[in-house]
Amino acid sequence: MQTLPTALRYFHEVATTGSISEAAETQHVSPSAISRQISQLERQIGSPVFRRHARGMELTDAGVLLLTHTRRVQAEGEQLLQDLGQISSGISRSIKVVSSEGLAASVTPRAIAAFCKLHPQVSVHLTVLPSADAARQIVEGTADIATVFTLGLQRDVQVEYSRPAPAFAVLATGHPLAGKSQISLEELCRYPLSMTAKGITQRELFDIAMSMAGLTPNIALTTDHINPAMEFARSGAGVTLLSQFARDSALSEGLEFIRIDHPAFAERTAQILTMPRRRQPALVTALIQHITDVMKSS
Repeated sequence: MQTLPTALRYFHEVATTGSISEAAETQHVSPSAISRQISQLERQIGSPVFRRHARGMELTDAGVLLLTHTRRVQAEGEQLLQDLGQISSGISRSIKVVSSEGLAASVTPRAIAAFCKLHPQVSVHLTVLPSADAARQIVEGTADIATVFTLGLQRDVQVEYSRPAPAFAVLATGHPLAGKSQISLEELCRYPLSMTAKGITQRELFDIAMSMAGLTPNIALTTDHINPAMEFARSGAGVTLLSQFARDSALSEGLEFIRIDHPAFAERTAQILTMPRRRQPALVTALIQHITDVMKSS
């Protein structure tokens, strides 16, 4: 069952694919049918929603607003159909959560576990993604909740909760830097480091700080997963960088979290994101509150 009118459905497909011909293929109609619906939609709106280029269809400002609207309507329509189907069949409610690796190590699953104890009829699907990809799923309406790390303001999303998430130097209790109240960048550069790949918020801050200080770090291990980074530090091989939320994980045993003496590392925040202006079911709101409570206490 379609939850969008034909014109909006065709518009959404062209906006997603960037091509009338590709949209026609996925919708199993002729390109002329797509074009007619788009033209009719533009007449109703009184403004073009696409700029036509040889390389494809590009959204105008009006098109961007309309795409945000269609994504929200589609997500709510799909949610309504799912809720109605579950009521009639007795199937439990499902909530889709996407989370960055650092928050998926402890904060997000702890909150989900507490939530599921109170709502055994609910099924939660958790996917671990880079923060940018997790936020994109919220914008596109393919996930209900995202828990991410971010730098600066987020666009096209609703920030349900936000708190600072500075990066800490993480090292074994027997490491030469253990026991210090804070560590300088120069001290970090004396030891092998485990770092995330470029493009991750923590790595962005690290690269900015090192560039500002004119330092060259010794990056021995690059990994996007928290377990190898913690094992690298626990073995005494060197130092890794993680948020304070990782301290709540059982994996942090035998490790120390020490502040880094540079203002760049305080620029990151942890956030809970949802689609703006989307009607949230009560159970989704309840799960958001559980995640908020765990973040506040971490």
